[in-house]
Amino acid sequence: MKLYQNEISSATSRVRIALALKGLMAEALPVTILGENSESRQAGYRSINPQGLVPALLTDSGVLITQSLAIVEYLDEIKPEPPLLPDTAEGRAQARSIALAIAAEIHALLPPRIGLHLGKVFQADADAITAWNRHWVGEGMAAVEAIIAGHRQGAFAVADQPGIAEIFLFPQAISARRLGFDLARWPNIAEIVARLEAIPAFQENAPAPRQ
Repeated sequence: MKLYQNEISSATSRVRIALALKGLMAEALPVTILGENSESRQAGYRSINPQGLVPALLTDSGVLITQSLAIVEYLDEIKPEPPLLPDTAEGRAQARSIALAIAAEIHALLPPRIGLHLGKVFQADADAITAWNRHWVGEGMAAVEAIIAGHRQGAFAVADQPGIAEIFLFPQAISARRLGFDLARWPNIAEIVARLEAIPAFQENAPAPRQ
């Protein structure tokens, strides 16, 4: 397998964590994502992934899979152990709802292309873009904390083993900390992240800081 990726990308981090948990290997194909001239915005990469986003996984059979949730679930299907979804229908739905609350409601508002658009169309400077990011991270993580608090029954967000919910939660929490948030404001998230930081698959595959 080949993984089109960028190490600062929290979406890439999700897939790298899943690969590590599964003990699977994928050849890393770096794609730059910052700036007007990033590789992700060029025709060459758009011919591979029309969205111009990372990650994208090229399977051994030559099929390209985009979107981190689809990739993580694909990995879970081709190597079922250890499972990344709980064993009940309700648990699986809950795990996916947490993952989507992060991927679709928080992260979707934060990628570099959003900052570029805010600057180009609305003349937002770096401070304004940071304020935008902090607003949506703060609001979104508070909602995720409430979701977890309302249903949590195990050591992690949904169960006693980390899975899809944690794969999405961990990179977003690390990014929130780098934005200046104290995770203690979200006690369930803070406790879960502390547990995850002791697991090499998570700790070694956190998103890299932006330079």
